[in-house]
Amino acid sequence: MINLHPSRKQLILLIKNYILLSIGATLLAITFVIFLSPNEIGPGGISGMTLVINRLTGWSEGWTLLAMQIGMVILGFWYLGRFQFLFKAIYVALIFSFGVEFLGQILPSGGITDDFLLNTIFGGIFGGIASGIIYFGGSSIAGTSVISRIVQLKTGLPISQIYLFVDGLIILLQAIILGWDRALYGLIMMFIYGIASDYILEGPNVISTAFIVTNQPEPISKILLDQLHVGVTAWHGTGMFTHEEHAILFCTVSRFEKNTLKELVKEIDPSAFIVLGYGNQAIGGVVRSKKNS
Repeated sequence: MINLHPSRKQLILLIKNYILLSIGATLLAITFVIFLSPNEIGPGGISGMTLVINRLTGWSEGWTLLAMQIGMVILGFWYLGRFQFLFKAIYVALIFSFGVEFLGQILPSGGITDDFLLNTIFGGIFGGIASGIIYFGGSSIAGTSVISRIVQLKTGLPISQIYLFVDGLIILLQAIILGWDRALYGLIMMFIYGIASDYILEGPNVISTAFIVTNQPEPISKILLDQLHVGVTAWHGTGMFTHEEHAILFCTVSRFEKNTLKELVKEIDPSAFIVLGYGNQAIGGVVRSKKNS
């Protein structure tokens, strides 16, 4: 259902989302015109398919992008059935496609460098950033992700495998039509694109999370609080092999302190079981005492 009478908060969020979509789609168009099109390198998806179609037919890249995206939007609406998906995806498609069509007449037609590797790296970086911004705005590029999602719903196959298969086919087409060198650069760009997009969405891994299974929870908690100034949460657990009771401690530290944490825990309990993971952000709790700030 479409909310015809949004609250002020909802209206502000909607405006914010469309600003993000505008920025992301415009950056995506600039990236395509400057880094992808002049060297015919694409990270799979509709960008790669557009380069193939342009080479075969000479059709305009902007209008080809628009036609494919509108087709994907229709498929997505038909099978995924969300009005919000429909409007936002069309908005992104229009800005991206018109941006490619008209910015191509303003920006340097040959890009800013002839170096394939530089175009691959920066095309992947800026394309991934643009994609991440669009995701933040509550939408996505209406491309092969729509097909992958539909196939996943129909077959139950893991979405990552479907992505790999669909984009792999497009990379193969690029190899056949555009040449293997461009296809291989396209694979590198696809990898960088994914890393950059994930970085924008998730942020850097700035904290380490620690789970500690021990029989000496009190002294370990005290030394972590005294030395690293972190709060510790504890609960009881049972080893399913030994059926012995243990304490499970949980805390977060910076990435640079994880080795110190391991050393401190092993000083108290050499048999402690430690599992370290990564997180992007810690909110609330006793993360740092005043004397460490």
